[in-house]
Amino acid sequence: MATLVPTDRTASAARTAPSGEIAAPLPHARPARFAVLRHVGPNWYASVMGTAIVASAGATLPMEPLGLASPMDVPVLRAACVTVWAVSALMLLLLLTARAGHWIHHRDQARAHLLDPSAAPFYGCLAMALLAVGGATLTVGRHVIGESAAVTVDAVLFTAGTLVGLAAAVAVPYLMVVRHRVRPGDASPVWLLPVVAPMVSAALGPGLIPYLPAGQWREALLLACYAMFGMSLLATLTLLPLIFGRLVTYGPLPLALTPALFLVLGPLGQSTTAVGHLALAAPDALTSTASAPPASYVPALDAFAVLYGVPVLGFALLWLALAVAMVVRAARRGMPFSMTWWAFTFPVGTCVTGAAGLAHATGLVALAWLSLALFVLLTAAWAVAWTRTAHGLVSGVLPAAPPVPGPATARTR
Repeated sequence: MATLVPTDRTASAARTAPSGEIAAPLPHARPARFAVLRHVGPNWYASVMGTAIVASAGATLPMEPLGLASPMDVPVLRAACVTVWAVSALMLLLLLTARAGHWIHHRDQARAHLLDPSAAPFYGCLAMALLAVGGATLTVGRHVIGESAAVTVDAVLFTAGTLVGLAAAVAVPYLMVVRHRVRPGDASPVWLLPVVAPMVSAALGPGLIPYLPAGQWREALLLACYAMFGMSLLATLTLLPLIFGRLVTYGPLPLALTPALFLVLGPLGQSTTAVGHLALAAPDALTSTASAPPASYVPALDAFAVLYGVPVLGFALLWLALAVAMVVRAARRGMPFSMTWWAFTFPVGTCVTGAAGLAHATGLVALAWLSLALFVLLTAAWAVAWTRTAHGLVSGVLPAAPPVPGPATARTR
């Protein structure tokens, strides 16, 4: 059984003398100036994900079916997307530095996060932050740093994010089985985070296929992305019944955690995006391989992108309506601001890209309007979350310890 971890490094360095007095801290205690990093947990990577997806989604909006110019062809929209991408890249660099300081100066707290079933799943956010910024660099940043540099940055971040995501998809469930102690009432949408990371790789990997050598390299990446699509999808399908069963059996989530309901949209929208991107990349990956004639693969993959994407996007809209209703209910009861508000951003962004992919594949104007409407919701949610987070950092309220909800044993009116 895991031992309890002290809640403060200074306290852990103190010793009780025989007389009952507290002895002086040991020399290895860290200076108080690093205390600001103590509560910079892995959940902070959600802010990077939520920012990067705004740039990526904005640059790929399906404006052609609406008779409008592509966003990257409109100077104002292009400048906005580039600015948001630059902000996300800067946020990633700052947060990676802060998290490194967290592990160096508050290792006890970092270990406590790994042993906490409500915090450990957020390690999937590190992978998705790397992937999201990498994808935005290739989509948007190429207009600033050039195509060659953008491909290099994306390749590095995609490789690192995929490796971290696969590790989290195995390690976090392993810890939940052998080290964590969870009850049926503890089931949470947060559990989806580590298993969704491979789906993000599956959705963004196709962007790199045209830059690989023709032949085996392209086909290998294509099929690897399909494999990650499958592992993430099946893992998600095992968790969704637990999450919905917890809501039905134990009632609504605690107020501060209610925004986490939006996390369910992540695997739904991202899987729809993935099958669309993979279908588009299939011709480049398969036409140069004699073992995989395009006539036998490409039409089937095109059909699968639509036949899978439309029903899943429909379920995503159903869950979105349910989640919005629950958030409105929580807001009326005084839902406080916390970092969980970033759950309003990235998951909705995946629905934007999923609807955009279907609009491009089908030419349906209704899907183009849906993508645009979801993007308006995304930008509004991002503006609120980013503003409130920045205000919390300036005022000193953030970073703060996350709320610890009590066990949910009864419904609330």
